[in-house]
Amino acid sequence: MSDASPDAIDDVVGVLTEQIETHFGMSMHQLKAAVAAAPTANSLATDVVKWHGLLLESQTVLERAEDTLVAALESQPSEVDDPTMELAHRVNAAVTARDGRAMVVRWLLDPDAVGKQDLAARRLARLRGRQGPAVPTSPPPRPATTPQPGRSLAR
Repeated sequence: MSDASPDAIDDVVGVLTEQIETHFGMSMHQLKAAVAAAPTANSLATDVVKWHGLLLESQTVLERAEDTLVAALESQPSEVDDPTMELAHRVNAAVTARDGRAMVVRWLLDPDAVGKQDLAARRLARLRGRQGPAVPTSPPPRPATTPQPGRSLAR
């Protein structure tokens, strides 16, 4: 079991928001404005803002699902019925979605994350390996024995 307090676990969004603000040296509001003004200027910032937004959405869905479940549990006599159990499953799914998005944000913020160095190295190698355009810009030369449409080479 984790040593983290329940409040720390519940405040995943707050902790990650603070880490993002520290990483970029600005508030989320400023970062969102900067990304909106120049979305291609910093791909990391753009990705972090996108995934932070998705994280906020999933946190909202989770909170609503928890509220609905609590209300249903308060109205239950003693045994949990199937509709209430379904609400519990929705809460579990919402937690999973929220935690998955939180993991993506953590991965984006960690420059030493598994797979990042390999990915960066492959991208750099691809860019350095190109000497000309990625796609041919002129048609290939026609061979001298190209058949004319409707005619066969064999006579």
